[in-house]
Amino acid sequence: MELRVGLLAVLLATVSRVALAQDATALERLEVRASNANATIGTAVEDYAGGQVARGGRVGFLGNRDFMDTPFNITSYTAATIENQNAKTVADVLANDPSVRSTHASGGMLDSFYIRGFPLNEGNFGEVAFDGVYGVAPTYRLFTDYIERVEVLKGPTALLYGISPNSSVGGTVNIVPKRASDVDLTRVTTDYASDLYGGGHLDVSRRFGDQRQFGVRFNGSYHGGDTAIDNHSLDVAVGALALDYEGEDFRATLDVVGQRQDIDAPLRPFFPFGSFEIPDAPAGRSNIQEPWEWARTDDLSWLGRVEYDVSDAVTVFAAVGGGNSRVERLFGTPLLLNSAGDVSVTPQNFVFDVDRLTAEAGVRAEFETAAIDHSVTFQVSGLQQSLARGSNSGTAQLTNIFDPLPRPEQDVPQPTHVPRVSENIFHGFALSDTMSMFDERVQLTLGGRWQHIDTENYSPVTGDVSSSSDESALTPLAGIVVKPWENVAFYANYVEGLSVGDTAPTTAVNSGETLAPYRSRQYEVGTKVDLGRVAVTVSAFQIEKPFGVLEARGSDLVFVEGGEQRNRGVELNVFGEVTPEIRVLGGVTFIHGEITKTNDDATRGNTPIGVPSLQVNLGAEWDTPFLTGLTLTGNVIHTDEQFVNTANTQEIPSWTRLDLGARYLTEISERPVTLRANVENVFDLDYWSGVASFGTISQGAPLTVKVSMTTDF
Repeated sequence: MELRVGLLAVLLATVSRVALAQDATALERLEVRASNANATIGTAVEDYAGGQVARGGRVGFLGNRDFMDTPFNITSYTAATIENQNAKTVADVLANDPSVRSTHASGGMLDSFYIRGFPLNEGNFGEVAFDGVYGVAPTYRLFTDYIERVEVLKGPTALLYGISPNSSVGGTVNIVPKRASDVDLTRVTTDYASDLYGGGHLDVSRRFGDQRQFGVRFNGSYHGGDTAIDNHSLDVAVGALALDYEGEDFRATLDVVGQRQDIDAPLRPFFPFGSFEIPDAPAGRSNIQEPWEWARTDDLSWLGRVEYDVSDAVTVFAAVGGGNSRVERLFGTPLLLNSAGDVSVTPQNFVFDVDRLTAEAGVRAEFETAAIDHSVTFQVSGLQQSLARGSNSGTAQLTNIFDPLPRPEQDVPQPTHVPRVSENIFHGFALSDTMSMFDERVQLTLGGRWQHIDTENYSPVTGDVSSSSDESALTPLAGIVVKPWENVAFYANYVEGLSVGDTAPTTAVNSGETLAPYRSRQYEVGTKVDLGRVAVTVSAFQIEKPFGVLEARGSDLVFVEGGEQRNRGVELNVFGEVTPEIRVLGGVTFIHGEITKTNDDATRGNTPIGVPSLQVNLGAEWDTPFLTGLTLTGNVIHTDEQFVNTANTQEIPSWTRLDLGARYLTEISERPVTLRANVENVFDLDYWSGVASFGTISQGAPLTVKVSMTTDF
């Protein structure tokens, strides 16, 4: 408790000093190259003071919005933040966000998260949006080579983005791809990370045409070598091409991304198998996986988007895209057997094949009725995704997390048959109207989305449908922004999320039945204050998410929607420049998670798996006065205790990590050069970093040194 109060006091004191020091004037609105305010192509929400985050971001099918005009909590991390922190993956970027926590080991093959205490990207269908669209981004891990910004919109987004591919409701992460800038760019970055991991990245941007209306941006990289984790080596190749055209009334983009990740001895999360006290975390470098265990992921993604201005007030838009993710891997999920750290591992040779296809079309229009300005958006969209999976298993082997024993290599053949196991088709339409009154001092957004959900699961043996769902649902949204002063905004929203219903287990009389879609509900209120150079946001939220339970009816067990998880929380965020030399980025999130409805008296009222009561991120940068061009950085991350099971009898302890860094801007042979160095987990803390919703626990990364040199030619 003392730690919580102390950290909050430090943050509030900083905010208070900033508020007294800054002139309370709002920055100018976002600047766009496109002439139509309804455009999303060719628009760029400008950076906020300090350059670490943008002034706003993509609000789903509503398009780009300034954060002061958005009835949601949204944060958009910029390319400068990505580069200066040597962030290689989206998970590295989201380590800055106090509402987000990673739930998978960084040395594994995928990235998954909790947002506001609910899981994201934990299944075999990726839940990260790409340029505002689901079904395009790589499924398991996203590298930052081709990313301009990483946006986090907190809360359910069924209206704004459509149903999430894996039914997440805590928020949406959207990737803004790099585009050709107005200034030609040829940038080369070489980098190294402990122990012997390194590589290079080429970023080239050009514009052509008499009005420079054609743009080309290419990003390519290769990295490989041994990491700071025992036995662990990683090879990653990324290539991305972004084309765009910006005419007077017509705009278009095409993105193609390919990436490959090869891992030897991928770090795995542990599943506690039994009722015992969770042991202390092993050393961060420790790895029970053997060098003969491996994972290989190949991803291909593409997205084409067009916009046409019918008039100054009406824009039509469309997009089509998709991709494929294929995983081949040989390893097992370690079963943690007792408090002494004994583990059982059964190597499994798996093949996953994920296909995705997505499309959308719509219109945005602006008009005025009486004293009210309207911004109306209508969209139709569809997403089809299928999963094929095959596996063969070896035999169990024993080891220990504190003293890993050599395990002899097993010859587990790759499956020759990779049958389709599921297919999901989501389609629907959405309509919204943002009404602005009193010179945009009051902005009311109302809307709804009709969504049809068609899911089928197949028997891997016979290929027959084993369970299915064919349901429709309407999800509303109501959001309001009130700005009594230009630099102060009060907001509130009611929004619903949509999730595919659970499938009844074999113990139920309705075994194989998929329940109707679950509706999650969020209530949120908040305040945003823009002090010109520093911004502070405070939000309070409540999210209620249903789940299925077995209900006794006579002598039968029937699977029904009868459970509910409720997360209540408060978020405090601060970002910007305290002084021209000092920048801050961070915040605090308090969450009270509770299982409010269930037929199990032993778990009713308990805290859900993986939901900490406190999450803190405090980051700062300082441009030193004693050496021009030198900037020192620091970031403190704290996460409270987390329960590993719904009975709340197993938990992992709280942890606090310190990251430090420095960068130096100079010139070599009259060319700008930036040298960067970052040290993550400075004190080499051994800790369990997070818990996934199904109860697996992951190791925190060890002390890791990252250095890089970037040169523009």
